[in-house]
Formats: sequence, structure tokens, C-alpha cells
Amino acid sequence: MAEMIARIRRGHRGPLAAVRAHEDRDALRLGASCLAVAITLLWCNCALAAEPRVLLLRGWFGVFSTGMDSLASELKAKGIKTEVASHLYWSTALKDIVKERAAGNTGPLVLVGHSQGANNVIDMARSLEARKIPVDLLVTLAPFMQDPLPSNVVRAVNYYQSPGWGAPLTVDRGFHGKLSNINVGDDWSIAHISIDKSTKIHADIAREIAAVLQAKEKEGVDEANPLTASAQPSSPQKKFPPQAQAQ
Repeated sequence: MAEMIARIRRGHRGPLAAVRAHEDRDALRLGASCLAVAITLLWCNCALAAEPRVLLLRGWFGVFSTGMDSLASELKAKGIKTEVASHLYWSTALKDIVKERAAGNTGPLVLVGHSQGANNVIDMARSLEARKIPVDLLVTLAPFMQDPLPSNVVRAVNYYQSPGWGAPLTVDRGFHGKLSNINVGDDWSIAHISIDKSTKIHADIAREIAAVLQAKEKEGVDEANPLTASAQPSSPQKKFPPQAQAQ
């Protein structure tokens, strides 16, 4: 009798163990699937958060700023998503940028403008400063009677003509970014209505933008990798001089 009971128990234990093993395998598969979904969502969110915004603004009526369109095409050919618009678009673009930041997009922000568009990208930076939104790169081509740069600009490049149109940019107190004022007055081929079409200036701007995007991409990778981040020694943040003259 005892042997029969033992056999019955062994018989019940076998199927039950198989069921439990099957349930364990299902749980593992479900866990793996959830992990894969979580990783995918995290990657998508990181990609969204790193989405860059490169905006080029033309000057008055856009008639003499066709070089902004050419520059946009060159940047797109390099794989850099770029938007070009009239300087009148700046207030609308400002609202879009604020909405994007509120939605979690903290990707690099690049503003480039020619003539009145140059003045307006400075206006945009000023408005973004009040909302604590940094401008990673601001490039101005021949602005006129421009305002100082606000403190939220990380890197700025100003092309002007002396003698001619424009002047060196100045900065607000508390500005800790890097500013390069570049005088192109000695280049006879450049005038106010052609400075936006200069192939050399286009190449310089493209390099500046690529450097900003690469730095931001590396920064995002380092922040996403705790091993890399912990391996880097901590160091005080560099303070750039308020204004740097580029010859």
C-alpha cells in the first residue's frame, strides 16, 4: 500500500513539475519581451531628446538672402536636418522651440541669420534666455545695430565688414560662452548682399554646426553609459573669456 501511494505521489509530481517548468519558461519569455520593449522605448525617447534643430533666417523679404537656401541644401546633403525661413518667422519658430523643450527634446539648437535675420536670431536667443533654454550655436551674417548676446548662448560666430556693414558683437554681463567676431572687410568679393553666399563662410558654418552636433552626440552617449561617465574624472567647468576676437 505504501509503495502504491508513493507511486501515485510520484505520478502527480511529474506532471505538476512539468507545468511549473512550462510556466517558468513563459515568464522568462515575457520578461525578455518586456525588456526588449523597454529598451526600444528608451532608445526612441533618447533619439527624440537628441533631435537637433538648425534654423536659418533670411534678411528683409528674403530677396537678397538666397545664400541661406544654398547653405541649407549643403547642410542637408551632409545629413544635417535644416530649416530655412523668412526672418518674420522667428516668433513662430520661438514658440515651436519652447514647445519642443517642454515635450522633452533637449537636442542641440543652432540659429543662423543674415542681415535682419541675424538681428532676429539674437532676439530669439534673448527670449529663450528668459525660459532658461540654451542656444548651442548662434551665427550672424552682417547684422546691423544688433543687441548684445544673452548669457544662454554657448558659442557664437559673427561675420561683419569693417569698413562696411556690421560691427563686432558684444555680450551681456554673465556671458560665459565663446564668441568669435570675424571681419571679412578685406575680401573684395564680399558685400552685404553677398556675404550669405560666400562658399568659404558656408564651409566654416558647416564645420561649426557639425562640431556642435558631434559634441552633443558624444555628451549624450557618455551620459547614457554609466561606466563611461564614472570613468571620466570630474573637473571644473571651463570659463571662456567674455569675448574672443578671431582674425
